[in-house]
Amino acid sequence: MARLLIVHHTVSPATRELLDAVLDGARTDDIEGVRVQVKAALSANAADLLEADAVVLGTPANIGYMSGALKHFFDTVYYPVQVDTQGLPYALYVHGDNDTSGAVRAVESIAKGMGWHRHRPPVAVTGRPDADVREACWELGAVTALAALEHAGEGGGGE
Repeated sequence: MARLLIVHHTVSPATRELLDAVLDGARTDDIEGVRVQVKAALSANAADLLEADAVVLGTPANIGYMSGALKHFFDTVYYPVQVDTQGLPYALYVHGDNDTSGAVRAVESIAKGMGWHRHRPPVAVTGRPDADVREACWELGAVTALAALEHAGEGGGGE
């Protein structure tokens, strides 16, 4: 069975809406053979990543950057998994009050340094999430679950 890891820092109603939409997409009945594991950024670890076939990252944009919790996650896993997760498909969603570009740029820079493959453009949201944003997050979850299946079939992470 393929495994999709969702690592998130959810601190507001808006980031909760985005996470819920990603989860709904990842867990849709139309996709079989993918186990979804959801971990808060402060509790996710290297072992979680080493078992993953794809990862979705979720963060608020705080003072022009990703959350400290997501940065902590990257700090703790970067060296232990860097070699073994080369080519890992990943996706990203970010919520900010007025700008998300710094957070997106920071996450993408780290993911590139880890050798991960961005599977979809990020869903970057400012203000209150609307139906279109929730749909984009649903699609992000569903398509990244499919990427986990594909990656597992290629001999990627997984169990």
